[in-house]
Amino acid sequence: MLIEAGTTDEINKLSQAIQDKCGRELEVTTPQLRKPRMIINNIPNDITVENLEETIITQNPELELVPGEIGTKFIFSTKWGQTKGVIEVGPETRRKLQQKKLKIGWQICLVTDHLIAIRCYNCSRFNHRQTECKREETCPLCAGRHKLKECKASVDQHKCVNCVIYNQYNKIGKIREDHTSLDKNCPSLQAVLEKYRHNTDY
Repeated sequence: MLIEAGTTDEINKLSQAIQDKCGRELEVTTPQLRKPRMIINNIPNDITVENLEETIITQNPELELVPGEIGTKFIFSTKWGQTKGVIEVGPETRRKLQQKKLKIGWQICLVTDHLIAIRCYNCSRFNHRQTECKREETCPLCAGRHKLKECKASVDQHKCVNCVIYNQYNKIGKIREDHTSLDKNCPSLQAVLEKYRHNTDY
């Protein structure tokens, strides 16, 4: 059973009331919001997962950060040769870092929110990965049952499988389907990202 409340205080009071009256029959759990993730652009190549937090704290004392506030998730390089780092922080640390330019090594690095949708490269749908997928392969360009490299659809034949499925189950307020499932402006993608925002502790 899922019960929604307006504030954290209401959730705590409701949880305690249920525990007091039905503690033997019911177990109360409160879903935890995920921590915000941020991406740091243009970091030096000699920065590692192990030393990124210490480097940020040491070189940016005005932010008054302390060890343990920044969790480095991974560092990667783009095809253009730029190195980026993804960190996980609490809401207060996010406010300190948001849209800031950090001194890291000899570089000045911009920090922004990192919000991406998990996408399956087999069925082109969201919230799972290809290794977990049990659906039929679906082209991300035209929603056909073939591989991306086999697609011969022209631009005016593009169709988003996620928006097609949405419209099948929602008869009122249909959304447009005439785009690929890779389109950054896809209504289904924007809905997924909004849900992620709602479940993140900003």
